Amino acid sequence: MFEYSPAPESRSIVNLRQSYGLFIDGKFVDPVEGNSFKTISPSSEEVLTEVADATDADVTAAVAAARKAYNKVWGPMPALQRGKYLYRIARIIQERARELAVAESLDNGKPIKETRDVDIPLAAQHFFYYAGWADKLEYAIGNAAGQGAPKPLGVAGQVIPWNFPLLMLAWKIAPALATGNTVVLKPAETTPITALLFAEICQEADLPPGVVNILTGGPQAGRAVVEAAVDKVAFTGSTAVGRAIAKSVAGTKKKVTLELGGKAANIVFDDAALDQAVEGIVNGIFFNQGHVCCAGSRLLVQESVAEEVLERLKARMRLLRVGDPLDKNTDLGAINSAEQLERIRELTSAGEAEGAQRWQVDCPVPDNGFWFKPTVFTGVQQAMRIAREEIFGPVLSVLTFRTPEEAILKANNTPYGLSAGVWTEKGSKILWAAEALNAGVVWANTFNKLDATSPFGGLKESGYGREGGRHGLEGYLDV
Repeated sequence: MFEYSPAPESRSIVNLRQSYGLFIDGKFVDPVEGNSFKTISPSSEEVLTEVADATDADVTAAVAAARKAYNKVWGPMPALQRGKYLYRIARIIQERARELAVAESLDNGKPIKETRDVDIPLAAQHFFYYAGWADKLEYAIGNAAGQGAPKPLGVAGQVIPWNFPLLMLAWKIAPALATGNTVVLKPAETTPITALLFAEICQEADLPPGVVNILTGGPQAGRAVVEAAVDKVAFTGSTAVGRAIAKSVAGTKKKVTLELGGKAANIVFDDAALDQAVEGIVNGIFFNQGHVCCAGSRLLVQESVAEEVLERLKARMRLLRVGDPLDKNTDLGAINSAEQLERIRELTSAGEAEGAQRWQVDCPVPDNGFWFKPTVFTGVQQAMRIAREEIFGPVLSVLTFRTPEEAILKANNTPYGLSAGVWTEKGSKILWAAEALNAGVVWANTFNKLDATSPFGGLKESGYGREGGRHGLEGYLDV
């Protein structure tokens, strides 16, 4: 008999408190009105901890702490020193990587191999990357007058989603701090844990009080952050909420970055390497259970190879493992919440009602928690809801095309413009398609590749502004 040691990424390496307060001015404090709510694991419905529910008064206190830190400490601090703090944070994230990965999988439901190999390393990478920019801004960007270092905006109010909790936090906090701003951040109500662990990391790094403030809570807390006396609003989430934020800040001097929804086309031409394309299709839609704004949720495949691609795709999907997020062999974890599961069910039912054919992997799923099996719809028409609306789940809609021009026409027939993918052996076709596609990001012979050095953002109803890379700094500077 073999005896196996416990997996290095096990539940036992995370020690959560019974309850968490709000992180304001460098310490955890009780909310003014004393309200709280429970956060559960979507894979088991186990209560993980209880977190504070911030109200307007808490937001006001956090913004005041951030303003004070900006005026007295962080704003006047030499850029080189700011960079040192970011390097320190990045190193602590790496040191606590396993703990953060497990906590993220518990709270979000995503597989440990994704949190361990993607989310947490990328979060650390963003802090390392932007730490290097802190003392080089005047050489790369310049200020509004065209010379000298550009000025920060002041206090940034940031609201992040539940699909990549710590990574989205890093996307927003790292460039904000590198450019000299202070932050009030609200994580999603279903995934607050890694943001609270990040607050502990700020304490461990001796970050000056008030530079980072983290408020847990529901939609009202997010609305209060946006409407507070902040100088910058950064939001990642649904197009509907992004539209409401744009209306809310219209007429003010607040600078805004919105990274919203998507309905990306993943285009497979008949000259593509089909096995490679199938792996890209699977990664494009089933990575993170399809909870990805840039997911390749519309597969556009050339008619001459459509039958073969579908056959290979279904064979590959039968190998996907759905289940325990902490099992390193799991490919798809749990849907993040009962509410999101209900939306996926509603839209897939609408797809069948409108005439599309559903095919699902016949795999077992746990009895408790929120689960949805990997699903493909064929016979999809452009006008169907599953081809137009963001499902945000492991559901792929397949359409076909005859000519490259038809593929581009169908790919661009969406109110969104966040991302797209192209699969072909011909470099000239890649360049032609990338030029013709209305998308902020176009991948060629790959999908869902993200890096701190690359700007990311959308067109049309997918938002505006860029995050990541040098471009991600500009949203936090007076330029």
